[in-house]
Amino acid sequence: MADHLDSQLDFLRRRIAAIDRKYANGFAPPKPAPVSPRECTAPEEWLPGQVVETRSGRHFQTTRRWERHRRHGSMEISNLAELPANLLEAVSESTVPLCEPQRWCFLDTETTGLAGGTGTYAFLIGVGWISAGGFHLKQYFLRDPGEEASALEALAEHLAQFDVLVTYNGKAFDQPLLETRYRLARSKPPFERMAHLDLLYGARRLWKLRLESCRLVELESQILGVEREGDVAGELIPYLYFDYLRKGEILRLVPVFHHNAIDILTLACLTAIVPYAFRDPSEARLVHPAEMIGLARWMRKAERFEEAVAWMRQALTRRISDELLFRTMWDIAQLERKLGREQPALAMYTDLAASHNSLREAALEELAKHYEHRERNYAMALEFTRAALAKQATPKLAHRARRLERKLAGRNRAALF
Repeated sequence: MADHLDSQLDFLRRRIAAIDRKYANGFAPPKPAPVSPRECTAPEEWLPGQVVETRSGRHFQTTRRWERHRRHGSMEISNLAELPANLLEAVSESTVPLCEPQRWCFLDTETTGLAGGTGTYAFLIGVGWISAGGFHLKQYFLRDPGEEASALEALAEHLAQFDVLVTYNGKAFDQPLLETRYRLARSKPPFERMAHLDLLYGARRLWKLRLESCRLVELESQILGVEREGDVAGELIPYLYFDYLRKGEILRLVPVFHHNAIDILTLACLTAIVPYAFRDPSEARLVHPAEMIGLARWMRKAERFEEAVAWMRQALTRRISDELLFRTMWDIAQLERKLGREQPALAMYTDLAASHNSLREAALEELAKHYEHRERNYAMALEFTRAALAKQATPKLAHRARRLERKLAGRNRAALF
């Protein structure tokens, strides 16, 4: 056994000595295997697209289509081509003219930063549009920042066939950013002639009371019922692009193309939902009370007071949180008064004053005003004022109480004579 172990050790010593002699003569160790060419491929190796040449240079473009028989969550793609031409008029407050959906385009960008400014540029620009055959997408990609002028030129040519631009937060971010990039490239931005609907504002009015967030991906999940798989977080996208510029590895950037594509498809599908609530609420089939109240608040702003009251009252018949319930009761009372209907307003103020809530003191004060100025019932007005004072003593309420006490005393003295 010992002899066998000694022979193994002797064999290992000879092997090590041979290796030492090999590298002592200046031989370098073998180089690591080269990186697989699949890890440093051109975009067209992984994406359905091609390099496009323009007068300004070259860039890469991808195209995609969702056939009309397909679905995106609860939305059938075929529904998009059947949207009415006047659908966007109400939600845009008449800034979008009568226009067939085939003349709308849906735009979203992926950028090198989220703050904007001249140092930020859009390395991926996606544009979607509706046709009788389905929903189409074209994406303009900068393999290098030097390809920006070419991509912008091609984008401008493509947008020439559309009259309406639809975005999500595009008025605050995407359009100003692209306009800056066009000017820096000494080109005219193509957006001036296009009507612009930023769907974010309508979505917020409709859903901010119901949902914790009105981010596009949240609406995609909660409204369309779509759960993304393998998506990339938006805040990581700039870093993935910079990594691509350093290493030339497109594979890690492929999910960003998918992220942009689904954002645009979701935007189109939500455009088939949100505007209906503003155009004709009965067609929107609203069932959640928070949606009804959100819509009613927009109607109030648009001075459609009768409709606003009707939707608020309908919301009160549904299951609703206490905070939203009492706020809506207050809004109904204020609108009823604006419409000159004192009794419905008085009834709502009375209900608010009878329960514990943050608007109870305000309701008591409104009741005091009513009985003092409308009915000249100073005793009732004083009672409501003192009740409000008991909840929150303010100089204004104290002054009202003293005035009512003087009026009531004066009336009592007059009665004695």
